[in-house]
Amino acid sequence: MQAIRSILVVMEPAHAEDLALRRAKLIAGVTQSHLHLLVCDKKADHQTYLNDLSTLLSSEGYSVSTQQAWQENPHQTIIKAQQAEGCGLVIKQHFPDNPLKRALLTPDDWKLLRYCPAPVLMVKTDTPWNQGVILAAVDVGNSDAEHRTLHSSIVSHGFEIAGLAKAQLHVISAHPSPMLSAADPTFQLSETIEARYRAQCKAFQEEYGVDNEHLHISEGPADVLIPQTARDLNASVTVIGTVARTGFSGALIGNTAEVILDSLESDVLVLKPNDIISHLENLVAQR
Repeated sequence: MQAIRSILVVMEPAHAEDLALRRAKLIAGVTQSHLHLLVCDKKADHQTYLNDLSTLLSSEGYSVSTQQAWQENPHQTIIKAQQAEGCGLVIKQHFPDNPLKRALLTPDDWKLLRYCPAPVLMVKTDTPWNQGVILAAVDVGNSDAEHRTLHSSIVSHGFEIAGLAKAQLHVISAHPSPMLSAADPTFQLSETIEARYRAQCKAFQEEYGVDNEHLHISEGPADVLIPQTARDLNASVTVIGTVARTGFSGALIGNTAEVILDSLESDVLVLKPNDIISHLENLVAQR
């Protein structure tokens, strides 16, 4: 988070509350990042709105630039601008689609999470981050090199956000139910599964000072347990990751991030491994 030099902020002129801008100002105030404000619209002219915002932010000491643009749809517009400006973070307020529309069409925010090479912060509430709870969600049942790198990134980002917001960092990992037929005896008892998951967490617990009281290892599906735990802790931000497959032109995101986006009652930061980021950047460059 500290290494981010430029933040793309997706502005919504039709909505009075600029929750995305509020979060961007908080991060930029600590990291001294440049703010690039983007309006995705091909019809109305929002130059006056953007000029006024730029003047206000500049008077408050922020480095700022503005843009109105349109590609084929909002997520492509955002990604094109992110790549062109070299932004290391995209911040957007999330407006959930109605269930019928979501059943028929893939929501545009889901597509942004799938295809954007940079980390995406979806802002969902006006809950203050300051002195709150940051929840980092990891899947330590997958311990290959790609997942281990992603786990470290998730906890590291959670740790940095907790530092800038003077908040508490909690970590959650959901584990499967025991199966008597499992070939590995570890997965035949809930107690041994939990012990194995806790052992996988030891390295980042020591590195980031996460004690056992702030580590939540629970049995059940991740898309249920993560929102439930975030709600129980009244988390301000939930940090999650996804490992996509680089062989597909769509670079599909793991669907946990998409499924829980609407059910989480906190802001959501979505991260990807470096090889997926490189693959997505290549896809963008080819368009």
